[in-house]
Amino acid sequence: MSILIDRNSRVVTQGITGKTGQFHTRMCRDYANGRECFVAGVNPKKAGEDFDGIPIFANVADAKKSTGANVSVVYVPPPGAAAAIWEAVEADLDLVICITEGIPVRDMVDVRDRMRRENRRTLLLGPNCPGTITPDEIKIGIMPGHIHRRGRIGVISRSGTLTYEAVAQLTELGLGQSSAVGIGGDPVNGLKHIDVLKLFNDDPDTDAVVMIGEIGGTDEETAAVWVRDNMKKPVVGFIAGVTAPPGKRMGHAGAIISGGKGTAQEKLEVMAASGIRVTRNPAEMGKLLKSVL
Repeated sequence: MSILIDRNSRVVTQGITGKTGQFHTRMCRDYANGRECFVAGVNPKKAGEDFDGIPIFANVADAKKSTGANVSVVYVPPPGAAAAIWEAVEADLDLVICITEGIPVRDMVDVRDRMRRENRRTLLLGPNCPGTITPDEIKIGIMPGHIHRRGRIGVISRSGTLTYEAVAQLTELGLGQSSAVGIGGDPVNGLKHIDVLKLFNDDPDTDAVVMIGEIGGTDEETAAVWVRDNMKKPVVGFIAGVTAPPGKRMGHAGAIISGGKGTAQEKLEVMAASGIRVTRNPAEMGKLLKSVL
């Protein structure tokens, strides 16, 4: 059991012929069941060709029709990435994972608005995210596979590198992960902390969750209140950016404190008040999680 993806997922890579798409498609295909899972690529100019034996199609709809693909991963450069997301949504896939960083905010606002307006069922993870992995089954994205270990702890994070940090700590402690999900740091994105928490809450193979946030926005506070009222499993949390000065953007496009909202202190207080055990030290995430089991 896992959330979002498993050994039965069939993946199409959008942007498979670019340098990044080629490299990470190879890495993902070499992990666990990747050879069965990665079934198609998309490049309108190279339809009919193949990449390392993976057939390339003109569009996502054609790839789905020919291979049964139900998940897309997007490595298309920023100017065309939002259109690539929409192409996968229009093909009615289950999930689109957008790795691309630097997509214009206006493009993402248009795509998200259209998805809501047309009540599309496709889930979007990202953009500007590392992807998601179900250890020993499948990884889709740019995370290093070797640090993951099959286990019963869920990981959700806005930060790519902190996802890896939490995962490595859990692996070292012998706990492992049921799934690890990087939701990305852009201000306009798909799945939020609350959405992934709901999936972990309903997953019989997840016993507890590590939730990692960043300064900026109010997603972590919203998720914390939901945890207080609904979560049946222990959650531990960390917020990056405790020392960030107001008005200063810290790395991610969405990590900016504005109008006194979105500070690390505020997030940590709301999380702690909601029953989430929090730490201010990222090196303690794994130990803190182990202490609540």
